[in-house]
Amino acid sequence: MSKTPDRRPSYDELAALVVRQMATIEAQRETIARLEETVDRLTARVAELERRLGRNSGNSSLPPSSDTFVRPEKKPPVKSGKKRGRQPGAPGAGLAMVETPDQVEEHVPDACGGCGKTLSAADSVGFARRQVRDIPLVTVTVTEYRAHRCRCGGCGRVTTAVLPEQVAGSPSSYGPNLRALAAYLLVFQHIPVERCAQLIADVTGARVSPGWVSSILAEAATLVAGSVKLIRALLTLTHVLHVDETTTRIGSTRRWLHVACTTTLTLLGLGDRSRDGANALGVLPEFRGVLVHDALWLYNGYPDARHQLCGSHLVRDLTAVAEDHPDQRWPEQIRWALAALNKQAAKARADGLIEIPPERAEIYLKSFHHGILVGLSLHPRAPGRKQSPARNLLERLQRRAADVLRFADFPGWVPFTNNTAERALRPVKTQVKISGCHQSEAGAAAWLTIRSYLDSARKHGLSAFDAIHRAFTGNLWMPPVALDA
Repeated sequence: MSKTPDRRPSYDELAALVVRQMATIEAQRETIARLEETVDRLTARVAELERRLGRNSGNSSLPPSSDTFVRPEKKPPVKSGKKRGRQPGAPGAGLAMVETPDQVEEHVPDACGGCGKTLSAADSVGFARRQVRDIPLVTVTVTEYRAHRCRCGGCGRVTTAVLPEQVAGSPSSYGPNLRALAAYLLVFQHIPVERCAQLIADVTGARVSPGWVSSILAEAATLVAGSVKLIRALLTLTHVLHVDETTTRIGSTRRWLHVACTTTLTLLGLGDRSRDGANALGVLPEFRGVLVHDALWLYNGYPDARHQLCGSHLVRDLTAVAEDHPDQRWPEQIRWALAALNKQAAKARADGLIEIPPERAEIYLKSFHHGILVGLSLHPRAPGRKQSPARNLLERLQRRAADVLRFADFPGWVPFTNNTAERALRPVKTQVKISGCHQSEAGAAAWLTIRSYLDSARKHGLSAFDAIHRAFTGNLWMPPVALDA
């Protein structure tokens, strides 16, 4: 039986097949393009998430407490070969004896250790000295103030004596020492209200209530208001001002906290994360000196002030970029130049010079600017507004080079970092961790007012307790009217 030959497809059938295949290929090409676009987007997203996950206190502005998964790499310390502890020949630091003790106790043996004869102080031929430092047990004492009414024998008028200012109008009250102690424990030692009341009761015997302890904040804030007002005025007129901000909580509401400070004065206050919030401190609108900050956008709105961008923040940003681009040398070059200029500024300051000698600074300034140009060539601008972290950092360094390097222009009075402001904010975070957040804005504002007063007084060598005690006893500490250099 003969086999029937297969029928060849016609031209029209072949043409239709080609059209269908071309449509399939085009659909597949579009699918591949979409998939490639998705892969690129997800790859960029993964890289960004890895970059964020790798951020720590060493390469960003995150605090050390946030170093949960990734901690900054620490170089092993160089071993000197010496044993641990005090080295031979090093001066000691023991508790020295005083020449005139407050109290002396004489201890004489009752009888001779040989024959048993009775002995007395008259038989002494010398003695060994031992001194013990201790504090007396604190016990609350009650003082009754009697305001007598006296009748004049001449005119018959009755005159009543005036009680001291620290005596309250109520029949029974707590005195300035106890009120100062409560304010000190609340604001400076960060002790919660209930624990503060318990501590006072255990140590002094005064059974104060948590409500009374809480009320001390408003009273203390009122007492120190005059000093804080002068602090605000002096900060406005100073030459170098450190500013910073952080978050805090009042009840369940997130709030922003602002600080303006110098090496001798501190002012804390609540406000929004805006220029109006920073202005609420009452310092920045009229400030005309050098403003040291972390390059947050809101500080750019003070054109009458000159600026110094925090070197520590820049170094951490450069460290982050170096970790993201390990094959590029420019981040390390710029970081090295800034660190070297800071050392030269410190040396010039120690030598009493008003500027870094040009021959010392030239190589580091050239390295700084050359590193920026190299980085810009490796990270060209991308289409659109959003740029990479490296590009943003490079543009900031180039555009604001004068604000980055002002510390090198004026080494005698412009610092490299904004550490002064960060140290002033740290107690607020400590307060939240230990005692929790404030429950009212009035309470938070009072706490910050008292803290501003205590921090400023301590910068002038006065202890925190002495400062608050002076406020309660009518001898308020006032900052000296002398501007910082």
